[in-house]
This record gives sequence, C-alpha cells and structure tokens, in this order.
Amino acid sequence: MDWRHRAACLIEEADLFFPIGNSETAYQQIEEAKAVCHRCEVREQCLAWALRVGQDHGVWGGLSSEERNSLRRRGQRERQLSIRKQ
Repeated sequence: MDWRHRAACLIEEADLFFPIGNSETAYQQIEEAKAVCHRCEVREQCLAWALRVGQDHGVWGGLSSEERNSLRRRGQRERQLSIRKQ
C-alpha cells in the first residue's frame, strides 16, 4: 500500500490544503491544514515526495509552499558551500 493511502488528509476537503492568496483567511487555512499534517503518520514521506517532485502549491508534509521553497533554497546553498569546501 502506498503512503498516500494512509494520509490524514484523505478525510479532509482537498481545498483546505490549497489556500488562495495571502489574506488572513488564507493564512488561517494554512494553519488548519498544517494541523492535519502534524497528526499524520506519513508526514515525512509526503514532504519528501513534495520536495522531490517540486510541488509548488499547497500544504504538503506540514509545510506551505513558501516554507518548502525556503527549504529548497537552503539546501541548494548548503550544497554549494559543500562543493566549494572540497
């Protein structure tokens, strides 16, 4: 069975995980989606998948798109520093 079949979000409205805009309502929606993620048993697999495929929209693995983008940039900087040290 695939990890997605065990995801806590399966019983939630999909729209919850895809807020539109940057209004207070959207930020509240992001926090609600993250709360679902934080109680999910496959959160790590979900986040790894979202990072691997470059998922740009929505809340995946407990992180918003902005947080995932920041994580990607940080990883890229660390890889560049590592290469320079070699």
